[in-house]
This record gives sequence, structure tokens and C-alpha cells, in this order.
Amino acid sequence: MSDKKGPGVGDGQRRGDRMRERVKTARGRKLSSTRWLERQLNDPYVAAAKSDGYRSRAAYKIIEMDDRFKFFKPGACVIDLGCAPGGWAQVAAQRVGALKNKGFVAAIDLQDMEPLQGVEFLKLDFLEDSAPKKVRELAGRRADVVISDMAAAVTGHRQTDHLRTMALAETAAWFAFEALKPGGAFCAKVFQGGASRELLDELKKRFRQVYHMKPKASRKESVELYVIAMDFKGEPVEAYPPENG
Repeated sequence: MSDKKGPGVGDGQRRGDRMRERVKTARGRKLSSTRWLERQLNDPYVAAAKSDGYRSRAAYKIIEMDDRFKFFKPGACVIDLGCAPGGWAQVAAQRVGALKNKGFVAAIDLQDMEPLQGVEFLKLDFLEDSAPKKVRELAGRRADVVISDMAAAVTGHRQTDHLRTMALAETAAWFAFEALKPGGAFCAKVFQGGASRELLDELKKRFRQVYHMKPKASRKESVELYVIAMDFKGEPVEAYPPENG
């Protein structure tokens, strides 16, 4: 695997540096599929991921965030929620030294993921009642970092998609409150507008620093945003968030 960090991360590559490719035929293909395929063909991060040996273009998002906040430390234990196809877990394993048995990555997803060196994978829906306990057992100790790129299946209704993804972010956060050791970090996908006020208040109460970031590797038209919480205070929490009312 090369040491490159992909376009916009360190090599100065720009989208306009090469001729735009167009899909030659759309026979039998939906317009949305044609647009997706054309976007993939012309996405410099997709090309870079193939060149650098990463599972997905999403690898560059976590690279950018870790370059800025430095939450992956040598020897750390990382829990990756919603890991497939493995781009984030792959970067985490490299950066904590799991490839040399100096760190560890526990990953969970309801979809299959091809094996990754330094990563223990659990195929299970994280929303299953048994999942939080099982992934903590897989990690074997309190985590230094919990990362989540989970997003709900897109319905096409922006408000519905936003609410469903925010619910996943909140579930990931409450898991992190239980799973992290003091000083740990949390990184999760939210949507434009950032974390909900309730979630943001909880994060600010339990971590010493909380930030939002949209990595350059996120597509310009994407409404995704990430919340990064640093230096977990390690206070005990309830097993689940309190119910409203």
C-alpha cells in the first residue's frame, strides 16, 4: 500500500486536472444509476483509493479527521461501528499499529466485510439488543476511540433520512459513553446542521472538546458532516439514554 493520502489531503490534485469521463451508454440503466456511475468514474478519491489500496474513498475522510485531531494513537483500541466495506477500519488498523499487533480494531456491520489484517469483525446489526455487549466483548477492553460512519438507508426524503441518521449517531454516542476509557475520543457521521442540540449537550457534558468537520473528501453536494468529541471524562452513564416524557 502506498503512503499517499489521496487528493486534497497532501498531493494537491484537483478535480479539473483530468478530462471528465462520461458513461457512453445508459441503455437499460436508470438515470440515477447513470449519474452515480459517471460520478464514480470522475471522482479523484475513488481513483486514489484504488491506487492506494484502500477499501473505499471514505478512507480519506477518516485520514483527514485524524490528521487534524490525532485521535488514533499507537497501541490504541478502536471500535468501528458500521464498518463495511472497511475503509475506516483499514486506516485505524494502520495508524494504531494493529498490523504489528500493537493496537486493535473491533468492527461491526450488518453487511459482510472481507477480512482485514489487524481487524476483528462481527457481522451483526448494531441496533440488535445484543450487539453493544458483543462488540465490547470483541474489543476485550475499554476503547480509546469509537468511530461511526453509520447512515440509514436513503429514502429520498431528506428530513426522514436526516432523522434516521441522527438516531444512529445518538445510538453510537451512548455506546461510546459506556465503551470508552477516560481520555478517549468519539467520531460519528451526522448531517448538515450538525449534531442535534440534545446530542451536542450530552457530548459537551462528557467530553472536554467537541467539534464539527466536513472533510474535503466528502462530496460537495453531500449533506454529511462529522462530529468529533475529544478527551472523554469517563463519568459513569446509564445503560441507555433516558426516555423522553
